[in-house]
Amino acid sequence: MSPATPRRARRPPNEGNPMAAQSSPYTPPVAEYGFLYREVFGGDVVARATSGALSADDAVDVLEAAGDFAAEVIAPLNAIGDAEGTVVVDGDARTAPGFKEAYAALVEAGWVAAEAPESAGGEGLPAVVQAGLGEIWNAANPALALCWMLTHGQIHALDAYAGDEVRETYLARLVEGSWTGTMNLTEPQAGTDLGAIRTTATPNGDGSWSITGQKIFITWGDHDVAENIVHLVLARTPDAPAGAKGLSLFVAPKFLVEPDGSLGARNAVTTVSVEHKLGIHGSPTCVLAYDGATGYLVGEVGGGLAGMFVMMNSARLGMGHQGIGLAERAYQQASAYATARLQGPVPGRPDGTAIAEHPDVRRLLLSMSSSISAMRALAVYVGDLFDRADDADNRQLAEFFVPILKGWASEEAVRIASDGIQVHGGMGFIEETGAAQHYRDARIIPIYEGTTAIQSNDLVGRKTVRNQGETARRMFDLARAAVATLAGSDEPVARRTAERLERAVAAADRATAAVVGFGASPRDAHAVSVDYLWLLALVAGGWMHALIVAATLAHDGRDADDERRLTEADFFGAHQLAHAHALAESVAAGEIG
Repeated sequence: MSPATPRRARRPPNEGNPMAAQSSPYTPPVAEYGFLYREVFGGDVVARATSGALSADDAVDVLEAAGDFAAEVIAPLNAIGDAEGTVVVDGDARTAPGFKEAYAALVEAGWVAAEAPESAGGEGLPAVVQAGLGEIWNAANPALALCWMLTHGQIHALDAYAGDEVRETYLARLVEGSWTGTMNLTEPQAGTDLGAIRTTATPNGDGSWSITGQKIFITWGDHDVAENIVHLVLARTPDAPAGAKGLSLFVAPKFLVEPDGSLGARNAVTTVSVEHKLGIHGSPTCVLAYDGATGYLVGEVGGGLAGMFVMMNSARLGMGHQGIGLAERAYQQASAYATARLQGPVPGRPDGTAIAEHPDVRRLLLSMSSSISAMRALAVYVGDLFDRADDADNRQLAEFFVPILKGWASEEAVRIASDGIQVHGGMGFIEETGAAQHYRDARIIPIYEGTTAIQSNDLVGRKTVRNQGETARRMFDLARAAVATLAGSDEPVARRTAERLERAVAAADRATAAVVGFGASPRDAHAVSVDYLWLLALVAGGWMHALIVAATLAHDGRDADDERRLTEADFFGAHQLAHAHALAESVAAGEIG
């Protein structure tokens, strides 16, 4: 048992430095989602997803309510969680001040149940709405949002694979949010290689199992915000074959559950420690020791990976949403600072102009906002595909985009948070501004739930080479349809967007042929897989901007948001999509040396 860990003594934000910018309040981008829901993807995507039960207007109302909650209740705790972190006292983890009360308010308001599937007893908000909620929660407080994001993933896994007894015991409490869920994969010797897992599960003879082993990096593995914590654990049963095929899946609660549903004795799961991390300090990442802990089988013996991958895929989408949210928060803060900050003469502008009009600061801000707009649109598009996944083609395309969205949004969150520091200049490197927290928090997103290389290897191996590039070419055909819509426009921005996207799609098509040609040489394909993912992400971003431009030009008149959207599309095409050609050349080269 580790001794109590003192909270780190860190200066509160904005204290002691008169030059430090006050952290800007968070403004949820509800109007942007309304525009995407109503205008960009060929009609009301919310009504389409729910057979008319909900409309885009209803979804906007949901996001407005969530945005108010996020801005007023959980966003103010973001810096507090960063400064205070989590401590272990007498074997129990205690979260930062305010976290427990905020989570209770979230549960009371029904937000956990709102996103849970109807088949599990939730309200089943469509994936297009969950994309907006995911951004809002993570922009406001990514460390706290991880708690119910993992719970939702576990709900999906249990809903898909758990037997009646496990469903009846755990699902309702997880759906309402009074219990939370975790994902227990990683061990000291078993990270990406899940086949190296050594945790064991031995039958007790009464239908339960005895689980022994150690798990590390367990997000929200212990805390004080909920009554119980349900661990979803990969373990190896007696006489199981070596490797991943020998793994089974179990639920192991922190507190055992009595037949009447009440909580009983504490299970033999010990919180060894809470990790000291670069960022997301408010999220307790735990080392857990299982010493004959009682668990219950989920699915079939030896079928553990199938159930766990349901949770992992849910989490990968969630990480895409987290990347977008964190990027948006960093952008909002950088934009607010640049709009208020006066420093030196601005070329081509009158005296007293803020640094937001310096050409390079404007470049940074447009680079940030244009990528965020593209990623946000892609998240809604992927959600729309999943909402219509009863069609096999839609599901195949949706699954194709999961590694692209996760990889792109997570890497862009780091880049955008870094650029946010750059906009602040020296003040961005000072903790009091809060800009550094966004960068520290973002750095984990390209790592957990599968590194960018894991995502890109999945994209190349399972989703491109395996079907000879068929799904990739479907994506390119959809992008070419957007090109055709804009090509004959009288608007210069539309024509430029079409021409740039057309050339980028051609480059991606050639690169895809090269990747498929590497099928007999996996090292070549894997050596360039990250470049290939990035290439397809940029093409997807250019395609999203083309759809946004078409929807914007359909307006009778233009307002400031319309002009901003056209400017972002023009910038993305010139400054981001232009990299597609260099990436295509890198992909074609394969492994060097």
